[in-house]
Amino acid sequence: MDILEKVKVFSWIELLEEKGALLPRPYADLLEDGIHELRIKISGSQERILYFFCYQNFIILTHNFTKNTNKVPINEIKKAKKLREDFLNRYKNKKLLEDY
Repeated sequence: MDILEKVKVFSWIELLEEKGALLPRPYADLLEDGIHELRIKISGSQERILYFFCYQNFIILTHNFTKNTNKVPINEIKKAKKLREDFLNRYKNKKLLEDY
């Protein structure tokens, strides 16, 4: 990924930070069960960053992948759910996160 592509990715993440759950398509979309996708087109490929909202103040990015099919593969959604479960189990104490 070249520097301009990295700038695009970071600018979309910044837009997500600013708009949160109000970020509309084509930038973002809700997939299922609280898992969202950030939708970025880079050099002709469809890049996706999956994420979820946590404790109202946090957006947790789980992972990214290149989308090669019409729909987001179910295994990518399952991976995001598993990462969310792991994160929430590690940080059950919401006070811990609020201190940051």
